[in-house]
Amino acid sequence: MISSDAFGYINMMDNTADVSWQRETLIMNNIANNDTPGYKRQDIEFESVLRKELLGTNERSLERAVNKLDDKEGQLEGIEYTDYKNFSYRLDGNNVDMDTENVELASEQIRYQTLMTSVNNEVGRFKSVISR
Repeated sequence: MISSDAFGYINMMDNTADVSWQRETLIMNNIANNDTPGYKRQDIEFESVLRKELLGTNERSLERAVNKLDDKEGQLEGIEYTDYKNFSYRLDGNNVDMDTENVELASEQIRYQTLMTSVNNEVGRFKSVISR
């Protein structure tokens, strides 16, 4: 992470991309454990954590809220949880649905790629300003 108000937005996207990568890993783990008896699906929640933190800054502009959160470097993390740990529609106790996991994985891959494209675009803007 880069420590400057100018890079607050990039740092936030970088942190979000890290959590997206973690979620992809969890989803792939779910897919790998599709045939494991008793396995319960794992997931990670980040959007609600980020929303709560942004609203908690009491700032009116997104830029100021992001800069305040940038000061909490490393403290903003997703929450891992077991999804429907008391539920299973299969006799072996496993609650992984391959169709759902594949859709979630594709969605998360698109999110990650979008975040990385945004980070690269922001860095490109800084490069163009510096090279002038």
